[in-house]
Amino acid sequence: MAADAARRDDGGPDRIDLAAALTGLAGRLEEVEQMLGAEGLAVRRAELEQAASDPDLWDDPEHARTVTTELGRVTEDVEHLAGLRERLSDAVTLFELMEEEGDDSVRAEVEEAVAGLEARFGALELRALFAGEYDDRDAVAEVHAGAGGTDAQDWAEMLLRMYTRWAERRGFSIEVEEATPGQEAGLLSATFIVRGRYAFGLLAAERGVHRLVRMSPFDAQHRRQTSFASLEVVPFLENASDEVDIDEKDLRIDTYRSSGAGGQHVNKTDSAVRLTHLPTGIVVSCQNQRSQHQNKAKALQVLAAKLAERQRAEHRATLEELSGERTDNAWGHQIRSYVLAPFQLVKDVRTNEETGNVEAVLDGDLDAFIEAELRRSAELRRRAD
Repeated sequence: MAADAARRDDGGPDRIDLAAALTGLAGRLEEVEQMLGAEGLAVRRAELEQAASDPDLWDDPEHARTVTTELGRVTEDVEHLAGLRERLSDAVTLFELMEEEGDDSVRAEVEEAVAGLEARFGALELRALFAGEYDDRDAVAEVHAGAGGTDAQDWAEMLLRMYTRWAERRGFSIEVEEATPGQEAGLLSATFIVRGRYAFGLLAAERGVHRLVRMSPFDAQHRRQTSFASLEVVPFLENASDEVDIDEKDLRIDTYRSSGAGGQHVNKTDSAVRLTHLPTGIVVSCQNQRSQHQNKAKALQVLAAKLAERQRAEHRATLEELSGERTDNAWGHQIRSYVLAPFQLVKDVRTNEETGNVEAVLDGDLDAFIEAELRRSAELRRRAD
């Protein structure tokens, strides 16, 4: 960071060299504006505002939603950049006044402004690491218990909680659409939708097998147990009809009673729906909506997202490009290990990012791991180019 690199020793504690820090931030602002295409964003915003003002816009609701969604995102970027430039200008002005008047009493205020700008720039620069067409979309995610019996099923439930807490930390919303209970504890699987800008791009860095090592609470002798669970992620599109056409003749539709907590309707009617897409064998379940009709509609959305992902991957001639390579949910295929005993450590196999604060990670503190993987993937793409 510019502020971290620009420090001087003037007899007291480390102090930011404010002139160097502000100069560095000005350079970073230019880079960020170029990265996001600031001029193009302004032009696009004007085009979308004109389209949104068309009185006939909502004659086609799907097109209207596309326009208003893009307008919201473009406006967010334009206003974010304008806010950064204004904050930087204010900080520079305050620093110049401090220098001219020799008034060191406002130094803390300038340093606070610099620190705030550092954080905002970091969040924007993270976007440069995204390369996929759908990275800014919502995500459909699934956790599956792997090898390890009851411990693995408990681990799958722990992962669901971890990603729920992570989503909450980022201000994303999360909808658990289906959860299949384990035989004794935990979950065999769960499907959930994470809604928020860049939810898919961020969670895509987490897909793969996760390995847990701990003293088993399900073992009478309390022996150390290794268990596995996996995360799968695809981009969620509200309407994927432009990409896939689902023929109901290709579906086997099963209904059953919902299980688990969820309201008065649970376990009283056959409201849960399981769809099997016969040509591909893809199975999707939904049980948390209020009616069988709503569960079927949501299951069709999730199925469409999965089929669209499969189709995009086939068009690009490699499944790994969007879906990621499928691996065995067991030994030798993990992307990350979570060790609770005999010591405390979370370590990512791909990036070597690690921390001893396992509790924080399991409580959703995943951003350092996600950013490290995004940087690694970006570096691999640069080398390939």
